[in-house]
Amino acid sequence: MNLIDKVKDFLAQCSSGNIKTAYEHYVAKEFKHHNPYFAGDADSLLKGMEENAQKNPDKIIEFMRCAQNDNCVFVHSKIQMGKGGPVISAVHIFRFEADLIVELWDIGQMVPDAMQNQFGMF
Repeated sequence: MNLIDKVKDFLAQCSSGNIKTAYEHYVAKEFKHHNPYFAGDADSLLKGMEENAQKNPDKIIEFMRCAQNDNCVFVHSKIQMGKGGPVISAVHIFRFEADLIVELWDIGQMVPDAMQNQFGMF
């Protein structure tokens, strides 16, 4: 499985609530992340993802763009917090070592109901 497929599977599993399984398969022991709302260790982000999965059990993720540069994978996604729920444009950047995720950056922006930009966010 290539790195882009690993990232897609990781995000799909996390979005569907299988966070621990995703971590077991893809996250290195020395994992760190840069989400400003959690401490930078793997356990704090895992707990935050589990809380989000409980609040949004019907979350839908759609991969819009994926790219790889050396050991980094970049994904632009459309995430809907359940049918009829709010939509978020998200960018995830993953850094790999030995085929495991060692570092993660994520940026999200709510998609407004009305936008001035004629091209949209996706």
